[in-house]
Amino acid sequence: MAVHPSAVVHPGARIHETAEIGPFCVVGDEVEIGPSTRLMAHVYVEGPTWIGESNTFYPYSTVGVASQDLKYQGERAETRIGNYNRIREFVTIHRGTKGGGALTSIADSTLVMAYAHVAHDCHIGSHCILANGVTLGGHVVIEDHAVIGAFSGVHQFCRVGRHAMVGGYTVLTRDVMPYSLTVTEREPRVFGENKVGLERRGFSPEAIRRLHQAFRLLARSELNTAQAVERIEAEIEPYEEIAELLRFIRSTERGVVK
Repeated sequence: MAVHPSAVVHPGARIHETAEIGPFCVVGDEVEIGPSTRLMAHVYVEGPTWIGESNTFYPYSTVGVASQDLKYQGERAETRIGNYNRIREFVTIHRGTKGGGALTSIADSTLVMAYAHVAHDCHIGSHCILANGVTLGGHVVIEDHAVIGAFSGVHQFCRVGRHAMVGGYTVLTRDVMPYSLTVTEREPRVFGENKVGLERRGFSPEAIRRLHQAFRLLARSELNTAQAVERIEAEIEPYEEIAELLRFIRSTERGVVK
């Protein structure tokens, strides 16, 4: 393996022979790094942490460091990162806590841009983008293909649904519905379906049209959420995307952004 002479690697770390550990990196005990993953320089990784294949960690990022949660008492907790992720400069990813399942995870092919923060017990799906300065409170779930705009903050225990796009500088205190385009003015508002993003990902015009109908009822009518859900069920055929949207709304514990 390519380990720079200035790097510090604990004897208990397991590093694949094709991985690369750059200058001044620190790799702790119980860290496993998979094939073709590269730590460029000044990257700090604490265990227990598992990192998969072909990830790139840019300078000054930190992974698996103890939570900032004041309830954390040093109990064993983990960090798991999948394959083909890009973790940019000064990103901080904290391991889990006993109260949140003891695991922080990022799936595959996700981009976390500079200065973003992934707090304890967060779970980020595949093909997501967290833009510069995004801050996730603890226990946040970001589902597949979601995009979070720059300098947005996500409150603890909130969820962002699949294929949603959140505009920059948004403050989220409630769940963001899948497929939606959501941005804060004075408070978060839904402006409709994430049309451009859904088109780029191959959703059919019919699926987008039905989502447009659903979001008109949810966000632009004078109906409350329960009434809007009833109208959607009565007026729009239950295609997969509509069914998922309704499942998401029904399962929310904090309410959804409208």
